[in-house]
Amino acid sequence: MTTSQQERYKERYKEKLTPWDIGRADFNLVEIVTQSILEKGRVLDVGCGSGHNSIWLAEQGFTVTGIDVSELAVERAKENASGAGIQANFLVMDFFEKEVSGRPFKLVFDRGCFHSYENESERRAFSEKVAGHLEEGGFWLSLIGSSDDPIKRPGPPRRSARDIVEAVEPFFKILLLKASHFDSNVQNPPQAWACLMQKR
Repeated sequence: MTTSQQERYKERYKEKLTPWDIGRADFNLVEIVTQSILEKGRVLDVGCGSGHNSIWLAEQGFTVTGIDVSELAVERAKENASGAGIQANFLVMDFFEKEVSGRPFKLVFDRGCFHSYENESERRAFSEKVAGHLEEGGFWLSLIGSSDDPIKRPGPPRRSARDIVEAVEPFFKILLLKASHFDSNVQNPPQAWACLMQKR
């Protein structure tokens, strides 16, 4: 993520222009975790925002570390976790710049981080970084804006299934690539890919 992108996210949190912050865990995360073969263990939530996905994972028995580039988002995540009586570790950091303590993780989750990278080399570098934080056979669940969305509107970046496959396949086996939509508090939410992968 470029410096300008980071600053834009930080400003949107300051201005409370965060439509992705829905006040609950995304239903895609809930469905896939509860219906899959994932065992409890250490989880890294990249781009954790105000922490609702991290909190839900902690409630399911995972040991959670959430990271975000926005100081304000991390402050809110800590407050939300405290209010829910949940123990989770939240850090302000750039995923590309530093290694996250607590690795290797059993699961990495991101809701809208992978898709923020504009070109294939950046998305592949992000995928390699995720793989480097996972234990052998670990899992990555990514929610990604879909180029199949027919509605032309502001919203998340849109990636094709090919964009995803070309970036992740050197490092991951794709277990699930499902057409879905982002959980949202608005009508006609943006379409998304729910992609569950296992480290090669």
